[in-house]
Amino acid sequence: MEQDNSFCIQITADGSHTIFIPGLNEHYHSVNGAIQESMHIFIKNGLFQIQKPKIRILEIGFGTGLNALLTLLNATDKKIHYTALELYPLLPEMALELNYPQRLEDKRAPEFFRELHSLPWEKENFVTSFFTLMKRKTDFTSFVFSDTYDLIYFDAFAPEKQSEMWSQLLFDRLFSVTEPNGILSTYCAKGVVRRMLQQSGYLVKRLPGPPGKREILQALKK
Repeated sequence: MEQDNSFCIQITADGSHTIFIPGLNEHYHSVNGAIQESMHIFIKNGLFQIQKPKIRILEIGFGTGLNALLTLLNATDKKIHYTALELYPLLPEMALELNYPQRLEDKRAPEFFRELHSLPWEKENFVTSFFTLMKRKTDFTSFVFSDTYDLIYFDAFAPEKQSEMWSQLLFDRLFSVTEPNGILSTYCAKGVVRRMLQQSGYLVKRLPGPPGKREILQALKK
């Protein structure tokens, strides 16, 4: 996918923003509700399923920073090291037009959201005593991993929009860096994706999706 700097902000069904990219005819989040989608897929069926005091998280696609913000707000009883891979970061001034802090009932959200987008890339940033953020401006398809992860948020654009991000080779690589009993969570429940995850070695479950989506996938490394 080539970078497309044209975008427009749209309101989703739960009142939170998403970004629409006309060149791809694609949204960053579900039009049925950006916040409720991320909470359901990545927090409820991801973060809350890892019963460890220290968690290493990998996000494929930092995007708007919504998943990182929700993780930070919901992980006060855990110590999180969060790595996000993003080839085409949003400009901070673009991201800060989004209304996530105003839609979330947490007084910490505005400051945290500004900080997540203003912190430098390619550096470990200690956001709080329990949350460390590493943003990597890199192409996931060629990235060489040196760490392992307890939880993977796979939030790339849809396979029909960004097919190079959804391949057997890449899921095999993710499986190899997933810790035992680690989870990969994704909004995409297509049969071809489920079969690739199974081929990699994951135990894959179809789970009920958020409003507007019938199913999501949760992949567990036993």
